[in-house]
Amino acid sequence: MPNIEIDLNPVDFITIGTVGPKGQRVFHLQAAKADQLVTLIIEKEQAGALSDALRELIDDLDSRIPPKVRDRLPTNMDLRDPVEPLFRVAQMGLGYDEEHDMVVLIAQELIPLSEESDPESAEDIKPGVVRMWCSRSQMRALSEHSSSTVKQGRPDPKQNGRLVYYWT
Repeated sequence: MPNIEIDLNPVDFITIGTVGPKGQRVFHLQAAKADQLVTLIIEKEQAGALSDALRELIDDLDSRIPPKVRDRLPTNMDLRDPVEPLFRVAQMGLGYDEEHDMVVLIAQELIPLSEESDPESAEDIKPGVVRMWCSRSQMRALSEHSSSTVKQGRPDPKQNGRLVYYWT
């Protein structure tokens, strides 16, 4: 399998959205630069954790380093078609380039290993990586939108689609 490595520097668009009904939603992280649209599958917990981490990072940056440019928050945070995932994300990381005042979100591919897989040959498999370079306002909008998207699910996610009986 070829090693996927994509650098969207800078992104024109970044969002998190879902496809499917409550209880069966699939979360997607999507970013674009010019005509290159990249869609990745993430877990609901990853979306929530990313929202929290971004809010904390941007608040910290704003308090220590005044933004060079104050651009408007993006308003259209809908997923764009086609929603064709490149891979499922195993882990994400955040970084900051002070010289360019850009935040980078790095998503690394989950490499599923079957029981028959040789662990030694798995070391040769390099996971795909997507780097998404964004302004602070894009990341603040992503944080707010992601938090809102996570909260739009079932009122009690522990139910996980099960029927609950109540007696009075």
